Amino acid sequence: MTRARLEELEREFRSYRRTAERAMEQADDAAFFQVLDTESNSVAILAQHMAGNLRSRFTDFLTSDGEKPDRHRDQEFEMTPATSRADLMERWVAGWQVLFEATAPLSDADLDRTVLIRGEPHTIHRALLRSLAHMALHTGQIIQLAKHWAGPAWVTLSIPRGQSETYRPSDRPTV
Repeated sequence: MTRARLEELEREFRSYRRTAERAMEQADDAAFFQVLDTESNSVAILAQHMAGNLRSRFTDFLTSDGEKPDRHRDQEFEMTPATSRADLMERWVAGWQVLFEATAPLSDADLDRTVLIRGEPHTIHRALLRSLAHMALHTGQIIQLAKHWAGPAWVTLSIPRGQSETYRPSDRPTV
């Protein structure tokens, strides 16, 4: 039993987690909780939602529906004044931990097994891809918000504008 495909997926999940965290680090506490308008989410709300989604989807991943009865999704998009950044980051870490603990015992052969999400059957592979896409979407939103609030102090998370040529291996042979 190999884990090559699962390890690839786990690497991608870890990459999005790291990228979101690097963006969140650039948002001070005010920016972390700030919304652009009444219809927008803050970095804090996005982190809270992502953590709630991961906890729900991957707790008892193989044996229960991914939408847990104790999850109140709409509340993930609300922020109470008592919620601290430390509280949210604790939930963030716990959500990711649930994901990685759920996938650790799996082998690539398990990817064709079926799990339920909101009563709909998914192969494990599809469920993981669905979750990866969801995390990617919200990671992009976190980056955009953190970059907006940081303004000129923003430190890029990828190749800086105008420097693409310096990241192009010009001496690498073409295949």
